[in-house]
Amino acid sequence: MFDVIIVGGSYSGLAAGMALGRALKNVLIIDSHLPCNRQTPHSHNFLTRDGESPGHIAALAKQQVEKYTTVQFFKGVAASAKKTATGFLIQAASGESFEAHKIIFATGIIDLLPDIPGFSECWGISVLHCPYCHGYEVKGQKTGVLGNGQPAYEFTMMISNWTKDLTLYTNGKSTLTPDQQLQLHRHQIIIVERAINRLEHIKGNIQQVVFDDGSKNPLTAFYAPCPFQQHCSLPETLGCDINEDGYIKVDAFQETTVPGIYACGDAVTRMRTVANAVAMGTNAGMAVNKKLIVDRF
Repeated sequence: MFDVIIVGGSYSGLAAGMALGRALKNVLIIDSHLPCNRQTPHSHNFLTRDGESPGHIAALAKQQVEKYTTVQFFKGVAASAKKTATGFLIQAASGESFEAHKIIFATGIIDLLPDIPGFSECWGISVLHCPYCHGYEVKGQKTGVLGNGQPAYEFTMMISNWTKDLTLYTNGKSTLTPDQQLQLHRHQIIIVERAINRLEHIKGNIQQVVFDDGSKNPLTAFYAPCPFQQHCSLPETLGCDINEDGYIKVDAFQETTVPGIYACGDAVTRMRTVANAVAMGTNAGMAVNKKLIVDRF
């Protein structure tokens, strides 16, 4: 019987584990070792770790958390969960069961990538989701944005901060309004409506966008805001509310709408940075520890 089970052992889960380990709580971290940024070569906007690989940051974090002897790790997937009289029961896909008084979900999200050959190979390397994570490294370079309509217009406007050599690829007929098209043209932003056939790349570094008609456009970076789904369905199974944007709903202390269940990291916010995940995980760990103390005092 653990004080807390943390489902997800990437940056947010490890940060929660460190806060709880330092608070002398018995913790189990269940992790499948499949972070969403595992293909990304460099992480940015994290003080003291700017430019390091996400894998190196995570490995160092785990090494530091392992020093706290009340924190244990289990490699696997949390397959089911249910409420019990004393807390929660989680069963792993491999059959093991674990109980805890509180749960923290730090399970992240799954990006739903378009079915364009070469896209997934470039994802996180030269096909990018966030200019704050990667924009500085490709500033001023030949850049594309994949999207259409109002969301694409707003995202293209933001990317224009980092480069003036910018093209919006709508991958079919544009749904931009006449005013939006005019505004983009005023800023010398090209709109390409041809259907995309594939991305040509070298080890994930995009070289060209190839269209169905055989024509090609060279590119260095391609921004593509993608839809997503929750990586883990257990919070919903346990009754946690999901907000209109698809994220787990939490309060200022990372507690979900189900008492005793907390969530942090990419599963709860669009602000997908390592620094933010760490901050939210620390917040969740401290909040859970305080609740445990109050419950037992």
